[in-house]
Amino acid sequence: MHTRDDVCVLIPTYNEAAAIGDVIDGFQAEGLENVLVIDGGSRDDTQEIAAEHGARVVEQSGSGKGQAVREAFEYIDAPYVLMVDGDGTYRPADADALLEPLLSGDADHVIGNRFADMESGAMTRLNRVGNRLINRAFAGIHGRNFVDILSGYRAMTRDSIERFDLTSAGFGIETELSVECVKHNITTEVVPIRYESRPEDTETNLRPFRDGAVILLTLYRMAKTNNPLFYFGSVGTASLLVGALLGVYVAVEWFTRNISHEVIALVAAVGIIFGVQLLVFGVLSDMIVKLHREQMHRLDQVLDADRKTEDGSRD
Repeated sequence: MHTRDDVCVLIPTYNEAAAIGDVIDGFQAEGLENVLVIDGGSRDDTQEIAAEHGARVVEQSGSGKGQAVREAFEYIDAPYVLMVDGDGTYRPADADALLEPLLSGDADHVIGNRFADMESGAMTRLNRVGNRLINRAFAGIHGRNFVDILSGYRAMTRDSIERFDLTSAGFGIETELSVECVKHNITTEVVPIRYESRPEDTETNLRPFRDGAVILLTLYRMAKTNNPLFYFGSVGTASLLVGALLGVYVAVEWFTRNISHEVIALVAAVGIIFGVQLLVFGVLSDMIVKLHREQMHRLDQVLDADRKTEDGSRD
């Protein structure tokens, strides 16, 4: 039976000296002694404070939260990983809520929903609007509603991590984790957590407009392999509409003013042909992706049945 000793608390940090000590103490008070702090080269005393409070500290070789998380996974061999930001906005007391579905075998990935219990002032109105937009875009593009895909408080099994193909370097890592869960059909649960304001004397590393744009681009980029009909269809539809509008303009000019626009007509024809081709390609790609998922699901069922048979024979 798995216990808290099988859990590694992963904390990516960058200039979190004002909060990291309390964060580590809080998780250790919850019985989670295995704490890994992976630091992005903080200019303050984050690394020293983390080490003093009993955490294993590693300085990442590159930069960005996404790169830190990907690199940290290579240092972790525990069966379960509890990932949390080091800014003091997440409560160690909520660790049980995230770990319970993993330890009971009900899920392989758990996301903490910040919007279930958010302290007043913990998130700006701009960030709230941005989060809603991104969550709706995720649900529309990838077909699953995880409520809060940008949450930095997550728990996951080592087995599920090994199935991820992560490439994000920055704040797009949470988005990429969510997409990978859908892509690989990883059992995912969303649990309510408390989200609190950042402690005084701490500054956020998030830049709403820049990082929001990166996250949206990550959503769109990953649709190529997860929802190709949307990925190719959106561009194809835009091209088709532009071509059709140009074609209508050329036709109106010809019939009403007897003026020909050969170049515009050529561009319109190319736009329409290109749009139709992308739409057809998107449909075919979508069929292939769905067939692949079905085959992988059947393979997983066979492997699970084999594991249960082996466990039964050992007993």
